[in-house]
Amino acid sequence: MASTTSTFGSILRPEQVGELVIQPLIQQSIAGQVLTSVMTNSHDYRIPVVAQDPSASWVAEGAEIPVTDADVDEVLVTPKKLAGLTIITRELANDSNPAAADVVGAGITRDLIRKTDQALFTATTTDGPGGIPGVSGVSTVSAGASYANVDAFSDALYTAEQFNATISAWVTNPATAKALAKVKEQSGSNKPLLGPDPTTPGRRQILGVPLLTSPYVTTTNNVVWGICTQYAYLIVREEAEVEADRSVFFTSDRVAVRAIVRFGFGFPHPASLVKIATS
Repeated sequence: MASTTSTFGSILRPEQVGELVIQPLIQQSIAGQVLTSVMTNSHDYRIPVVAQDPSASWVAEGAEIPVTDADVDEVLVTPKKLAGLTIITRELANDSNPAAADVVGAGITRDLIRKTDQALFTATTTDGPGGIPGVSGVSTVSAGASYANVDAFSDALYTAEQFNATISAWVTNPATAKALAKVKEQSGSNKPLLGPDPTTPGRRQILGVPLLTSPYVTTTNNVVWGICTQYAYLIVREEAEVEADRSVFFTSDRVAVRAIVRFGFGFPHPASLVKIATS
């Protein structure tokens, strides 16, 4: 069947796409919470990297000032297409009630969030962006045979500082977080390693840094990632789409809804990412 204005078209207005899909994707995904989100209309996004600063010198009065150049490079991020397809009833598609649009947007967004976080904590994703485990040059900290205290996390904070970075979030698997919740700050203490985050009820923190969980972080060696938001980017193309086609499921009086977003990850300073793991 040929597509016409009556069988194929946008189910959400452009402003609704951002409100119901893009904004929740950024706000609710772990990627959106621990990375710096950047919106772009370009096919590629370039993150400048200063590999070496210009060199200053002590100079005698009246003498020529030595000229030095900064060593400037860039990280090129090409947002990849993430597409979702769902089916809704014709009645829901025709409903002008804002709640109907919320239902459509929420259902699509939940899976987009899952796929986004899965890609972030997977080294390589077919046709998708490369995630943190695939980044070359990350810093590593050993927690020994097991997490017995805060030492590994303290080491990670200072390791990041050696590279002029500040860890703004820890991310681990819920199973690892569960084990960490039973660890005490030190021997003989009943104070848990995980302290409450007063700014966000229900969230925990370690040494003042929020701890978030994602089922997509590997449980192998109880990995905990320390991430510096300043040097980690989520690049999102603004041209997201949510469209409906009434022809595909004509015989069942249903409507196919397709959502497409494009995003990528950029890590211009790999050493600012700290991987903590047990041996």
